[in-house]
Amino acid sequence: MSSEQQHVPCVLAFDLGASSGRAFIGEIRSESPDNSTGATADAPGVRKLHITEIHRFPNVPVQIGWHLHWDTPMLLREIKTGIRKAFQAGYRPESCAIDTWGVDFGLLDRNGELLGIPYHYRDRQTEGLVEEVSALVGAERLFRESGLQFMPFNTLYQLYAMKKAGSPKLDLAETLLLTPDLLSYFLTGRRVCEFTMATTTGLFDPGRGAWNSALMEQLGIPSTIFPDPVPPGTVIGELTAEVCAELDVPPIKTIAVASHDTESAAAAVPADSPAFAYLVSGTWSLLGTQMAKPLLTPAVLERQFSNEGGVDGTYHLLKNIMGLWILQECKRKWEQAGEAYTFAELVKLAEQAEPLRSLIDPDDLRFMNPADMPEEIRAYCRETGQPVPDSPGAFARCILESLALRYRQVLEQAEELTGSRFAGLHMVGGGIQNELLCRLTAEAIGRPVWAGPVEASAIGNLLVQLRTSGWLKDLQEGLELVKASFPFQVYEPKQETEPENEKRTALWAAAYERFERLGRSIPC
Repeated sequence: MSSEQQHVPCVLAFDLGASSGRAFIGEIRSESPDNSTGATADAPGVRKLHITEIHRFPNVPVQIGWHLHWDTPMLLREIKTGIRKAFQAGYRPESCAIDTWGVDFGLLDRNGELLGIPYHYRDRQTEGLVEEVSALVGAERLFRESGLQFMPFNTLYQLYAMKKAGSPKLDLAETLLLTPDLLSYFLTGRRVCEFTMATTTGLFDPGRGAWNSALMEQLGIPSTIFPDPVPPGTVIGELTAEVCAELDVPPIKTIAVASHDTESAAAAVPADSPAFAYLVSGTWSLLGTQMAKPLLTPAVLERQFSNEGGVDGTYHLLKNIMGLWILQECKRKWEQAGEAYTFAELVKLAEQAEPLRSLIDPDDLRFMNPADMPEEIRAYCRETGQPVPDSPGAFARCILESLALRYRQVLEQAEELTGSRFAGLHMVGGGIQNELLCRLTAEAIGRPVWAGPVEASAIGNLLVQLRTSGWLKDLQEGLELVKASFPFQVYEPKQETEPENEKRTALWAAAYERFERLGRSIPC
């Protein structure tokens, strides 16, 4: 690496998802109009954000007895490997930061040691607890004081499950740290709770901007274990001397970014209007819009949307949708049976399958963590009087079209709740590499889909770090950087001859009517 490259602003982002983790170096470089580097004083060039993946690793849960856990020591080891690789490659990052999924946590004892292995949000210990806690506390109060849709994996239900089971870990715990904060603690020795993660727990009151100690007391959850939340952009501390010695690296800063990966992704959406709708597509799909403050109306409760914190004190009105998890689980089950398909092959088979033949409700809880996902889909179709998918292509088509119709439903509900009309939908995240899903979504919503960037969570992570380090004056400058650096793909609803277009529109309209009639196990 040249001396000129060594002075390029450089930070390191760890983006951990439910199935894999990645480490990215982010650099701001100036490019001349012909896209070459090395702009001169006479031609200062255009600033662009360059990202380089330097490490990738699988994130595979571990079943121990009756419980499903995260392999937290492995995640820490891989993060350390990513830091080491960055320096070995010649980079000198000024800081690093971690974003992950929400809700999950680790407990530390009075010596700062981890109590047990953190549970996975798909662990079955919380089954039935949404209804039990709602009956105990009252659904209206629960929503008013959390702003969240009632999802069985929320931190609230995990802690209540531990309390009901008489877990001694709650008695021994001195501090609860959510996943990215826990991993940052192992690097720095500093205990913090980042704001966007706090809002995923169901125990943070967005109206008061504080932990809901009264609710914790009623449910028997210790309120003293929660650190006060800090905003995105807070410097947690530097790598400890022990970590630096182990990795042979200098003591770089660790920053609490928008540590919930959804909010990091939302911070990187290249929208031209302050009123926009976005979809973060991956294992989960999260569709929402940014707002100045939480929306805690009865209509939001009825529609079961969530209010989750974002960067700079914003809130995001959004809904969790099951996402590509359903297709991933089908693929896994077929592999176990000796039928291995790549995702590209499944998409090609789906394109050849009959359109809009069978539909499912992706958010039916039967699809949360079944033993046999294809069989659950077959059973659902039988129970709802639909043709049963009979090939991998038919299954994939059913899943992707059902997701697209669910996106339309949630998008229209978001418009009803906010009083806005969105011109189209910004799609970001790894799921946009599935071009068929993007095309089907444009068809379903009857509006354009703007797809990109793919690595939105990592980019949002990098932007907050760069602002904290003074390389960006604000996030708006960061978004201009994103627009200059990462092209996006536009998917328009198909425009064919007028009769064909009317036929296609009618086909989707009829499918949407069928979709809305599907029975639901949870409120829509």
